[in-house]
Amino acid sequence: MKIAQIAPLMESVPPRLYGGTERVVSYLTEELVRLGHDVTLFASGDSITSARLISCANTALRLEPNVMDSIPYYMLMLDRVRRSAADFDIIHFHIDYLHFPLFRYRASTTVTTLHGRQDLPDIKPIFHGFDNMPLVSISRHQRSPVPSANFAATIYHGLPPTLMKPNFHPNGGYLAFIGRISAEKRPDRAIEIARRFGLPLKIAAKVDRVDQAYFQETIAPLLNGPDVEFVGEINEQNKNEFLGNALGLLFPIDWPEPFGLVMIEAMACGTPVLAFRCGSVPEVIDEGISGMIVESMEQAVAAIPKLLRMDRRVVRKRFEERFSVTRMANGYLKLYRQLMDATPRQETERAARMAAGSATLESESIN
Repeated sequence: MKIAQIAPLMESVPPRLYGGTERVVSYLTEELVRLGHDVTLFASGDSITSARLISCANTALRLEPNVMDSIPYYMLMLDRVRRSAADFDIIHFHIDYLHFPLFRYRASTTVTTLHGRQDLPDIKPIFHGFDNMPLVSISRHQRSPVPSANFAATIYHGLPPTLMKPNFHPNGGYLAFIGRISAEKRPDRAIEIARRFGLPLKIAAKVDRVDQAYFQETIAPLLNGPDVEFVGEINEQNKNEFLGNALGLLFPIDWPEPFGLVMIEAMACGTPVLAFRCGSVPEVIDEGISGMIVESMEQAVAAIPKLLRMDRRVVRKRFEERFSVTRMANGYLKLYRQLMDATPRQETERAARMAAGSATLESESIN
């Protein structure tokens, strides 16, 4: 099968440091290549892949200080994809909705994975206006704000089984928080939980420009003691050591998390997860098996003793059963084939209706 993967340009594939979507695109691309498919990756030029790489920006845009607006780079990328669209059986987009106007004419040969939250009011008209674009949700909860959108499948993220080496005897003696410093991720909750229980906390996270004020005003004043260590952004290798040596991962979110890649990264290390019941959390965490799900700070503190007693081998096994990259890739391949086998007549009829509508609008404009 000839497959195009269209990645965001803000980070390389895989990202050097933080970047959940780009990481998933990398895992999927490499697994599809391993399974024998002809894959082309449209991404930044500093990406590393065994697929054919089409460079759409010299470097990841977030790391380029002279880039003030990312839209021109995406427009150039989409034009390159459009001009070579006939070369692919399936074009798989990971860039939200930017491509919808250009590719609605051949929607049945595209797949769009939604990686972000879908509860913002400005998003809903998009799904009504482009109701033929096949969508993939990364959790069932992600669909709930837009249940009538054209979802073709829900496919959970997956990791290569060798990416994270499990650690069944951690020696760090700390709880971990990893990800992004922002109000919805609630690092302040993580600090309070760890302090109330009496365990050290290590925070490995990036601070985006948009979150600098939150970090300086809310989080920095809480980093005033030896029991909390701010590590900053870490790479893939350091992440394995960081999560593997942790007694548990704190995931005290306060927003409709679409998936939460760090939860399965921790599980791959054998590290149990303590998470608040938001968004996808109940779909990812098997309570009492791979972690604990709570609804308040009091429940969180009270749940830590059970979290620390969890069998890390069982946590790792549950990761292997539910969140391998092979399972993810096979889920997408099944969907690709379903779309390819669909009757092309429906697409032709829709294109004809669209053309007729455009002709009517043009006639009305002339008159």
